[in-house]
Amino acid sequence: MAERVMIFIDGSNLYHSLKNIFGRTDLDIGKFCRKLLARRKLIRIYYYNAKVGFKEEPERFRHQQRFFASVNAIPYSELRLGRLVYSNWPNAPPYEKGIDVQLTTDMLTHAYKDNYDVAILVAGDSDFAPALQAVKDSGKHVEVALFGRSGTSQQLRKVADRVISINARFLHGCWKS
Repeated sequence: MAERVMIFIDGSNLYHSLKNIFGRTDLDIGKFCRKLLARRKLIRIYYYNAKVGFKEEPERFRHQQRFFASVNAIPYSELRLGRLVYSNWPNAPPYEKGIDVQLTTDMLTHAYKDNYDVAILVAGDSDFAPALQAVKDSGKHVEVALFGRSGTSQQLRKVADRVISINARFLHGCWKS
């Protein structure tokens, strides 16, 4: 029987990594996830992000809504939205609230409900390391998809059963255009 996989994507981390490393963000999330799966059985893709304020950033808001619609169109995907806090806007950039906790809660809840065999985390934040350890302690396998070497968490690398390196070769065929 094929391993059952759930993919948990920190959308902000993915976006900024793509932008900083590849200079583009037009990734086809569906194709990307199929590549992460590698012939295993997909249970669900969870994509976490924070909704841009319409009042504060109308153009970015519209662009993001189109992107969210494309994520929602992927079979077995679920969009999970936290919020952006705009304090002292436009002098200071907004910050995300509630996303890491939501992702961690979902990953742990589904592990304990035995909804998957393997969790794939697409994120670079070392704050996720204790959650991954808890998932492993429940008898599940954890894989982490990381960009590059330099900026990525050594804690995540240590705790993961498998590290998937996201580089130009991995992303070949995953772009929209």
